Amino acid sequence: MKNILISLIFIIFFAILSYGQKGTLTINNKIKMEKTIKVAAVQATPVFLNKQKTVEKACVIIEEAAENGARLVVFPEAFIPGYPDWVWLIPNSKGAELNKLFTELVENSVSVPDNSTDLLCKAAKENNINVVMGMNERNTESSNGSIYNSLLFINDKGEIIGKHRKLIPTGGERLIWARGDGNTLNSFQTTVGKLGGLICWENFMPLARNAMYELGTQILASPTWDKSSNWLISMQHIAREGGLFIISACMAIRKDDIPDVYSFKQLYPADREWINTGNSCIVGPNGKIIAGPLEAKEGILYADINLDDIISAKRMFDAAGHYARPDVFHFDVIKDSDK
Repeated sequence: MKNILISLIFIIFFAILSYGQKGTLTINNKIKMEKTIKVAAVQATPVFLNKQKTVEKACVIIEEAAENGARLVVFPEAFIPGYPDWVWLIPNSKGAELNKLFTELVENSVSVPDNSTDLLCKAAKENNINVVMGMNERNTESSNGSIYNSLLFINDKGEIIGKHRKLIPTGGERLIWARGDGNTLNSFQTTVGKLGGLICWENFMPLARNAMYELGTQILASPTWDKSSNWLISMQHIAREGGLFIISACMAIRKDDIPDVYSFKQLYPADREWINTGNSCIVGPNGKIIAGPLEAKEGILYADINLDDIISAKRMFDAAGHYARPDVFHFDVIKDSDK
């Protein structure tokens, strides 16, 4: 009996020692979650309306981020095959021109799964990195003729673990993208923590944010088209409100990055160089910017984050914990299973 007890003590000791050396936690005996990790926000230019070449560029960026030690990389909103900025330039009365652009956008949008997602998954697996990819996504479950503004979540084993469709396109975007629903409002357990995503001005929706908080999200991917200083302020507020890390990735694109074949390019001011300067950043759970903002250039932002900082941030204020007051407020996300 004494020998058995001594053996058990040694087993426990070496298990604790092993944990201290590796710095990982085992979740459900399946996922080893690192407490201190390097994350990356991509500020890059797509090959405009060219799905194949944009995916190829994304795979190169994924490899670069991994080579620099990142375990998670987040791409901009609608990166594949680009943001349809013409919605802010061409009036809806120009039907023929809009039809042509929309057709080309749909034909270069991603079906989940397809060859494009296969390539992205391969890159994630080969480089042992989690990927959040902003994309135009076809509604393959029905007509295949509409598109969503979506995020695709791929784990470091190269598996698609989920997607999120933007709930409400903003302004002129509603002429392009369909509305998402509660079925894709989720958070996913990964080796870098609990990972969720809200796209651009979805982050302004208090109830969408609360859904992320209640799901226990530790890292919120917030890809955007918004380059404003007000956006940065919002990111800082939301990170502090939710007690989580935020990775805000914005596309950087010049007027010259749009081929001359697209006539809407002439609607920009003649002296305008940048259509979007980016302003990507990474924010800690205390609301402080820890990487960026990056402006008027392509690049990758990196930050080392420690998930224990989330617990520290929530000691005084935990929106989905001791500050939630479920006896006063009731919150629910409607999914198909609830109808």
